[in-house]
Amino acid sequence: MKTKTQKLTVAQATILFLQNQFVERDGKEQAFFAGCFGIFGHGNVGGIGQALLQYPSFKYYQVRNEQAMVHSAIAYAKVKNRTGAFVCTTSIGPGATNMVTGAATATINRLPVLLLPGDIFANRSVDPVLQQLEYQYSNDVSVNDCFKPVSKYWDRINRPEQLMPALLKAMRILTSPAETGAVTLAMPQDVQAEVYEFPVELFKKRVWAIQRTRADKKILKQAIELIKKAKNPVIVAGGGVHYSEANAELKKLVNKTGIPVVETFAGKGALHFDEEQNLGAVGVTGTPGAIAVCEKADVVIGIGTRYSDFTTISQSGFQHPSVKFININVCEFDAFKQSAVPVVADAKETLTDLIKELSDYKVSDKYAASIKKHHAQWNKAVDKIYQQKTDGLTSQGEVVGAVNNGMNEKDIMVCAAGSLPGDLHKLWQTRSSKGFHLEYGYSCMGYEIAGGLGAKMADPSREVYVMVGDGSYLMMMQEIITSVQEGIKMIIVLINNHGFASIGGLSNSLGSQGFGTHYKFRNKKTGQLDGGYLPVDLAANAESLGAIVLKANNIDEFKQSLSKAKQTDRTTVVYIETDREKRVGGYAWWEVPISEVSQIKTINESYKKLTENRKKKRLYL
Repeated sequence: MKTKTQKLTVAQATILFLQNQFVERDGKEQAFFAGCFGIFGHGNVGGIGQALLQYPSFKYYQVRNEQAMVHSAIAYAKVKNRTGAFVCTTSIGPGATNMVTGAATATINRLPVLLLPGDIFANRSVDPVLQQLEYQYSNDVSVNDCFKPVSKYWDRINRPEQLMPALLKAMRILTSPAETGAVTLAMPQDVQAEVYEFPVELFKKRVWAIQRTRADKKILKQAIELIKKAKNPVIVAGGGVHYSEANAELKKLVNKTGIPVVETFAGKGALHFDEEQNLGAVGVTGTPGAIAVCEKADVVIGIGTRYSDFTTISQSGFQHPSVKFININVCEFDAFKQSAVPVVADAKETLTDLIKELSDYKVSDKYAASIKKHHAQWNKAVDKIYQQKTDGLTSQGEVVGAVNNGMNEKDIMVCAAGSLPGDLHKLWQTRSSKGFHLEYGYSCMGYEIAGGLGAKMADPSREVYVMVGDGSYLMMMQEIITSVQEGIKMIIVLINNHGFASIGGLSNSLGSQGFGTHYKFRNKKTGQLDGGYLPVDLAANAESLGAIVLKANNIDEFKQSLSKAKQTDRTTVVYIETDREKRVGGYAWWEVPISEVSQIKTINESYKKLTENRKKKRLYL
């Protein structure tokens, strides 16, 4: 029987295939791709660009920055719990390499995004083309090779028939809870426009089942026995709790057993902040209770976490002499970390098993009382910070409190880098899953506004608040224009502290005196950047991009502006200046190298502290 074919260009076949890909989990089926972000150039305008024109049902979104569009795609996938994604297309050259940072952000955070960068001519008949890297030892290298280490799957489509297996492999990775991340299919510009008779079967609706893997019975039994013997267990809730949609199961387990929960950046909101077992942020930016409980824990149950150094306090956060780890994770690579009992399985399925098997287990009354005390004390401390009124410029803690208290329960707060993430991790009182959206796997400056756009596109019913400092804002604010163009409203809280406050604080802690972290004129006398503040008007800049801007001079005006922002019809920026020296205290140490010798006294003093802190580090073997 002759195979039915359809004559299409490679680009047309790509878009036709992608718009017919669906995913299914727990009986719920949905289209996987929401459309394509893109900026056109000579490397994709006649190929992918033409195909998007031909198939308008696969919606195209015009954006302003290639890195930003990948961030928007990442945020969309995160809110969708990895059941939805975007395609991002660019020309060859700087447009392509601008996406490399986004690719790294996606892969590190285990979030799906499909990248289609244009590439050089496969036939090489016109080498070197505009923007082509000429690598003298091989003709089979282009700038798109930069994507290899930051992609979970990478391919270059040099012939039309190569497209079919590449697309299928790409979809396997994108829809795999264990393997997902950035997928890059480099598309030579001449091949994009080449015609080929593709099998019609390729374009039929295809449903990819997102599987819920079950734990190995023997390993699960081992984990359960370990928990039953535990005197001071703790659960480290990571992003996997959200992606598995296991929040209800986690609540049921901890309410029943009394085991406390501490939350990573990605895991925050796994429990409602007011749950008695929720001790809040873990690690370097952790709450006092979370740090204390982790330090004494004899069994640590990691759920969907990759144990970054911020979570482990540079491997010094778990000090019990015989501490054991149990890791519940769909990714085998993460499950084996910390020499753990590796429960390679879906979080929701495994928590369901634990609820059943731990029916008779409960932590001691003494331990439960200490957890309750830590919880109450921290909520009281947060309320105090939220309600304080400082003299002079407003503190960042006050701003965080005003936004948190002014939001509705289902609203989303988006942030990524600078001094805000630490304060938000400690202070934010999360009331719903996805309410706390912080990209801290890569802590990529510039993610915030683009991420807010993607988050709002994923769930238009939820108000999105983007919290961004002046440093991140100046790196990437352009997608304000896209939000205005598409009628996708965000409320952007723009905090100006005249520099890189986070690194300034870190620099001071290292004895480096905040060098190079203020936005100031160069001082002719000292030769350093320690003159007066720069006369930059960020509020006027935001207004010029199409946003409504509300300026606040103090915390009362800020709260009033937030209320007004809810009533506007397009993206609104609420601008306020804060005092970078009025910081939220209580951070744990974090290992950052300090010069072993220096002529600067403060650096020598900081190095002595570092050597003492290093003694706390553990090898979990």
